[in-house]
Amino acid sequence: MPGGLASTRARWVAGATAAIAYAAASHALMTRAQDSAWSLAIVLGPLVLVGAAGAWGSGRRVLAAAGFAVALLLALQAASGHGIPARWLYLAQHAGVHLALAAWFGSTLRRGAEPLITALARRVHGTLTPALVLYTRRVTLAWTLYFAAMVAVSLGLFLAGLFAHWSLFANILTPVFTAAFFIGEYFVRYWLHPEFERVGPQQMLRAWRGHRRAAPAGASDASLP
Repeated sequence: MPGGLASTRARWVAGATAAIAYAAASHALMTRAQDSAWSLAIVLGPLVLVGAAGAWGSGRRVLAAAGFAVALLLALQAASGHGIPARWLYLAQHAGVHLALAAWFGSTLRRGAEPLITALARRVHGTLTPALVLYTRRVTLAWTLYFAAMVAVSLGLFLAGLFAHWSLFANILTPVFTAAFFIGEYFVRYWLHPEFERVGPQQMLRAWRGHRRAAPAGASDASLP
C-alpha cells in the first residue's frame, strides 16, 4: 500500500537521521569532553541499555542486572578520574562489540552448524537452493572477516595514540563502512546470482528478529542441509 510504503520510508529516514545525529554527538563528546559524566552516559548508555534489555528479554535477568551494574560502576569511576580511563571504555565498546560479532558470525561456520546468513535466508525463502546455501555461507564468512578487520583497525588507531582519528573512525566511519558493506553485498548478490529471489529490508529485518527470538532455543545449531 502507498501509505504503508510511505510510513516505512519515513521510519527509515527518521532512524537514519537519529543515527547520524548520535554519531556526530558521540564524536564531538569524545574529542572535546571525553571524561565528563554526560559524555559517558550519552556514548555508552544506549549500548548498555540495549544489551541489558536484550539479556533481560531472553530470560538472562541476572546477567542483564550484573552487566548494567558493572557498566554503571566503570562509568562512575571513569567520570571521577579513578579506575579505568574513559577512552579505554570507549575502545572496549567499539572493539568489544565488533569482536563479539566476529565471534558470533564465525561460530556459526563451524562444522555441524548452520551459518548465520544461511539461517536468516532460510527464514525468508524457506527452501534454499545449493547455490544460495553456498553463497550465504560465504557472506557469513565475509561479515566475520569484516568485523575482525574493524577490531584490528580500531586497536591500531587507538594504540597509535591517534584518539581523534580513532573517534572519527569509531563514530563516523564505522556506520558508513558497515552500510556500504551491506549495500555492496546486496548488489553483488544479484549481479552474481540474478536468479536469487529479491529480498527487501523489511523481510530481512523480520528474519533477523525471528532468528534472535529463536536463538536461545538453539536455532543457530541447526545442521546444514
